[in-house]
Amino acid sequence: MLNLASLLEDSATRWPTRDAVVCGDTRLNYADLDAATNRVANLLVTAGIQPGDRVALSCTNIPQFPIIYYGILKAGAVVVPMNVLLKAREIAYHLTDSSAKAYFCFEGGPGLPLGEEGRAGFDRAPDCAHFFPITSTLNGFLADASPVFESVPVSATDTAVILYTSGTTGTPKGAELTHANMVLNALTCHRLFGTVENEVHLVALPLFHSFGQTCSLNCAIRAGGTLTLLPRFDPAKALEIIGRDRVTVFLGVPTMYSAMLHDPSADTADTACLEFCGSGGAAMPVEIMKAFEEKFGCKVLEGYGLSETSPVASFNHPDKERKAGSIGTPIEGVEMKVVDDDDNDVEQGEVGEIAIKGHNVMKGYWKRPEATAEAMKDGWFATGDIATRDADGYYFIVDRKKDMIIRGGYNVYPREVEEVLYAHAAIAEAAVIGIEHPTHGEEVKAVVVLKIGASATEQEIIDHCREHLAAYKYPRVVEFREELPKTATGKILKRELRL
Repeated sequence: MLNLASLLEDSATRWPTRDAVVCGDTRLNYADLDAATNRVANLLVTAGIQPGDRVALSCTNIPQFPIIYYGILKAGAVVVPMNVLLKAREIAYHLTDSSAKAYFCFEGGPGLPLGEEGRAGFDRAPDCAHFFPITSTLNGFLADASPVFESVPVSATDTAVILYTSGTTGTPKGAELTHANMVLNALTCHRLFGTVENEVHLVALPLFHSFGQTCSLNCAIRAGGTLTLLPRFDPAKALEIIGRDRVTVFLGVPTMYSAMLHDPSADTADTACLEFCGSGGAAMPVEIMKAFEEKFGCKVLEGYGLSETSPVASFNHPDKERKAGSIGTPIEGVEMKVVDDDDNDVEQGEVGEIAIKGHNVMKGYWKRPEATAEAMKDGWFATGDIATRDADGYYFIVDRKKDMIIRGGYNVYPREVEEVLYAHAAIAEAAVIGIEHPTHGEEVKAVVVLKIGASATEQEIIDHCREHLAAYKYPRVVEFREELPKTATGKILKRELRL
């Protein structure tokens, strides 16, 4: 048996009194957390949930997430985590597409009417039999369930989690990740991070996302570490928690690092406790990385992965040379290559699409055999990410295949232009997109957010880019915004900028 929930059970046996989860005034040790997950498993079995049934979960970063997550797994069911920002129509789609038999939904709070949207979505999914509202207290409907439960045996190749992709092209697809996928990725990440016993993770990444689940939740639970939860990312609050809880591990997306770096409290923040910082989810601008390290004194290691790869595929290993701007080298047990449009390997230094093979690659897309066949060829997963590989085997993301701009017949990769924009002293955030042009096909446009108190004109930014980029690459159009649209995980939503 290789149940992902065994990571919690093993740690509860070894460290029953150690803090597992901290959130505000709430503290749960490992014995308490394990008992609470048993109550969830008993609740599901009583409700008639069978091994292999899908159970959906909408919940912010509060203790109820790990309690329900591992409880579903202990019952032998499949977790379907959902973005907490989804609306009723989208929730109904996820419940229906996954054939979910039950749905746990957080009631929400100010600015997050999740309970209303969740109930409305559930009402539109007639085959989903059970709706369990998650209250802000830890008791609620679990009070009458037994805290004792023997986990249901599962196979390593059974599906543990179905993660829905963002749906940037067509409707979202559910990536089926097995117990082996998730366990091995968590174990590999734990060794990779090189963290020590009694580690404390600041969990700012949404736990419904693969990055947060594997690298924060499962990795920390495996190590017997403490998860200090941040329900909604706020840079000042994150910096406060790092000092208060003596956080040793912080994982985030680049926009989180940028927000913390530029927050007014950054100059006085106590971050001496940080031992490991990791970035993923999107390309980390080199200027942001360097500035963060200089201010907070903790090296940032960048990695790479996708929901379909559990998610980690490559990383800048702590015991090897770090190359700024690189996503590192493949993790243990994983192969990567760069291929052309005909799936042939490209020469070193040439641009191509990343393909991945290994223990981290998904079983396939749920009920999508055609999409699975298109993405998986001879065991290799086609990522859609464009990159180069250097002589030392380090990979460098150029851009997403679909984000590439073709201006006058020349390929322009937004990532390169964005790096130049981030080097401008007045710019806090930047995104580059292609817009229609009558003669060039597409024109390069920059959308920027200026630092607090900074100023710059459109022409100044264009001139800055022209100085550092070839004539066909620099943006001819600059739009200023107070903020950029982002996903719940902090990724910049370029598709909304194109509207």
